[in-house]
Amino acid sequence: MSSTGSASIPEPTPAAIDPKQGRRAGVAAFVGTTIEWFDFYIYGTASALVLGPLFFPDVSPAMGTLAAFATFAVGFIARPLGGVIFGHFGDKFGRKNTVITTLMLMGLATVGVGLLPTYEQIGFMAPILLVALRIIQGVAMGGEWGGAVLIATEFAPPGKKILYGAFAQQGSPVGNLLATVAFLGLTYMSAENFGDWGWRIPFLASAVLIIVGLYIRLKITESPEMIAATQKEPQQRTPLVELLRDHWKVVSLAIGAVVTGVAITYVKTTFALSWATTDLGFGRTEFLQVITVALIAQVIVQPFGAILASKIDARKAILIMLLPELVLLPLMFVLIQTGSYGLAMLGMVLATAPHAMYYAALAGVLAQLFPTTIRYTGISVAYQVSTALFAGTAPFLSQALLGATGSIWVVVGLGLGYVLISAVCMSLLLRAKAWTGREGEPGHLAEAEPKPRVSR
Repeated sequence: MSSTGSASIPEPTPAAIDPKQGRRAGVAAFVGTTIEWFDFYIYGTASALVLGPLFFPDVSPAMGTLAAFATFAVGFIARPLGGVIFGHFGDKFGRKNTVITTLMLMGLATVGVGLLPTYEQIGFMAPILLVALRIIQGVAMGGEWGGAVLIATEFAPPGKKILYGAFAQQGSPVGNLLATVAFLGLTYMSAENFGDWGWRIPFLASAVLIIVGLYIRLKITESPEMIAATQKEPQQRTPLVELLRDHWKVVSLAIGAVVTGVAITYVKTTFALSWATTDLGFGRTEFLQVITVALIAQVIVQPFGAILASKIDARKAILIMLLPELVLLPLMFVLIQTGSYGLAMLGMVLATAPHAMYYAALAGVLAQLFPTTIRYTGISVAYQVSTALFAGTAPFLSQALLGATGSIWVVVGLGLGYVLISAVCMSLLLRAKAWTGREGEPGHLAEAEPKPRVSR
């Protein structure tokens, strides 16, 4: 039997799931999200290193960096719009065509940034066009994540949704790693060449990656759960209306639960890169190497979060993953502030593990909260609203707080606040639901049924 209550969704039986298609769906989710995140992250790295002076040259270097971080945040603000638009079509007509469209849209916007003239060449139109392309990136990313997660989880065998959801989540650190390595390689060229044309190479190279991703995604089929749902229900529904009318409490908690998984990354990479290279005397190459090693560690460690949440009670797993961050995040900033290359690397690696493991489990949990016919919209709204409110603003707020106070400890407090928000919201979310087994297997999220009262 499937779960009861608002999260009651009949799942396909194991016989209905083609193992070959399931593996192909996992690979398609991973490759597609890797490419999309590469495109999204190269903008973040470029905003920390070069976009300020190229597109906002008439202000101080600090204000130029702040302005570049503001355009970085714009992409996140646009992501909920993409989640609503593509979630609507993905819930009504299927996941496959939607994620193909988002991949193409992201590719066009990213290549556009690589071809964009600078302020020196076309004046005020340069930052305007930069913002416009960043908005398109945000809309594409807003629609991509939910579709990729569902492509993976809706092909998962019973009890394996968290593990399959981790395929899509793994695209984030791998995409970030590729973006960082791309810019790391470029730092070996002269500063003049890097500023003139070198920074454009990763944006233009994404065109090749997009073609690869499209080839893989064109070979997948629609998920069994979505096929079954569209055959049973008429298509006159409005998924967003249903979501906000019947599931607004779950969505609200899910928004908070996502925060740590998305915001801490940008405090530790985008902001820390700018802080370390501007205020602490680290070279660009040097600190990009620090981030690269931390991302390699994340790629290795992250899947264990999905394994842990599938093997033990989810509430315990969440605490095991999040609580160490309360110690390791402050330690990371202390070690970076020493100016030591080795200590900075150690701090970054240690602080990466907790939130990375949490991020791996997050997708599979969210994918089990909503009925199939509003699931794309549900997880997209929760995830993308959280990224808009917390992740996209994290580098900007961190830089602004540092500039206003001169103390890195205010930034540390901001990061710890993100961790506490997620810990509380995820705990409440899982308490409101029952984490139960399905046919003897862990990992199925069901509505918690009230316990019967015993008369005395």
